Amino acid sequence: MSGEVLSQSEIDALLSALSTGEMNADDIKKEEEIKKVKVYDFKRALRFSKDQIRSLTRIHENFARLLTTYFSAQLRTYVQISVASADQIPFEEFIRSVPKMTILNSYDVPPLDGRILMEINPNIAYSMLDLVLGGKGTSVNKVDNLTEIEKKIMSNLFERAFEHLSEAWANIAEISPILADFEVNPQFLQMVSPNETVVVISMNTVIGETSGMINLCIPHVVLEPIIPNLSVHYWMQNNNHKEKEPIETENIEKTIKNARIPLIAELGSTDITIDDFLTLNIGDVIPLEQKIRDPLVVKLEGIPKYQAQIGKVGKKMAIQILNDVKGGDDNE
Repeated sequence: MSGEVLSQSEIDALLSALSTGEMNADDIKKEEEIKKVKVYDFKRALRFSKDQIRSLTRIHENFARLLTTYFSAQLRTYVQISVASADQIPFEEFIRSVPKMTILNSYDVPPLDGRILMEINPNIAYSMLDLVLGGKGTSVNKVDNLTEIEKKIMSNLFERAFEHLSEAWANIAEISPILADFEVNPQFLQMVSPNETVVVISMNTVIGETSGMINLCIPHVVLEPIIPNLSVHYWMQNNNHKEKEPIETENIEKTIKNARIPLIAELGSTDITIDDFLTLNIGDVIPLEQKIRDPLVVKLEGIPKYQAQIGKVGKKMAIQILNDVKGGDDNE
């Protein structure tokens, strides 16, 4: 009864029965409790806890931000990508939910087993393609007859986009995504068995005036080895960085002290025309904007750090450090 909407006449009849004693409120409560039976579909086994789904949502919210930055730079237009939902469903149900003709990219994610699938709504894919080719981002849904050039442009675009997944997943696993397959018909995909549980991350995507969905399908076989890493306990443990042992600090200091850095003593600089550069010959003299008595600038990693004077030590050219460059930072 709790799931039904009663008419006014039914409500009046119920109140009348309660008031006359024909029905007892306790009996109604017991009847409600008896009916509280949930139907469980064994084909749709829930293999991830709510906590793990929340962790995956957080990870892919970061991935969505990275994609927003990447596509905005590549397409040079307004792009907004955000996570809409994260659900666990059978793979067969996911395949039925996507359009009959769409853009499908499957990626290997070594060292993990299995593949991750990225489905891009044709409206979004064609809007991106139009922008890459110099258009205004107009979407024309003609997925069934993609040319080889269009396929290559799209696969290159999404291959580079998916590289950002390794950054988003850095806290739970080190992966190296590789584009394995580009397909337009979901019926040709044989990634996992139809009843295999997959996590589907749906992302709302807006490109200019075009909007659509990008879906990320992650099979259970991919996440199985790293499921413990999706717990809140693991994340809290990672955030509480342990203090380094004294010997570790000492080893790091030794390594840093032995690191080599490029040091450049700049004798001077000047500007010349391209015409003068092209006509340079042996014996030509280029005047520098540096007086012979002025100190030289010494650069570390290209940053001015010291002032020095030139000289000799034995038969070798040398410089003598005079002072620090004003504004230089000892920590740089």
